[in-house]
Amino acid sequence: MIKFYQYPKCTTCKKASKWLTDNEVPFESVNIVENTPTASELKEVYKKSKLPIKRFFNTSGQKYRELGLKDKIDQMTDDDIFALLATDGMLIKRPLAFDDEKITLGFKEDNYENYWN
Repeated sequence: MIKFYQYPKCTTCKKASKWLTDNEVPFESVNIVENTPTASELKEVYKKSKLPIKRFFNTSGQKYRELGLKDKIDQMTDDDIFALLATDGMLIKRPLAFDDEKITLGFKEDNYENYWN
């Protein structure tokens, strides 16, 4: 089963959730603000993803800009980044969907087709 971290008011998350439902892909929906992933969970997901760590940030989010993270991320350790992400679900790129083997960040229909179908 897919663990699906999403923000209920996010239109991209709604599209991704609808795609999963329409394609009968079982998933556990988790509100990313109320139940933000832990630093250790984010670290595990990151290792599986093989994506650059910067991709885990919601770079278009208000919180990201307020904290000036664009200029700070390169000076942070991975552990510092995971700890920061775990403090606020709005900092994390969403939706974040993963199972034991795969992960997707954000929603692109062709990615979901390749990963979750």
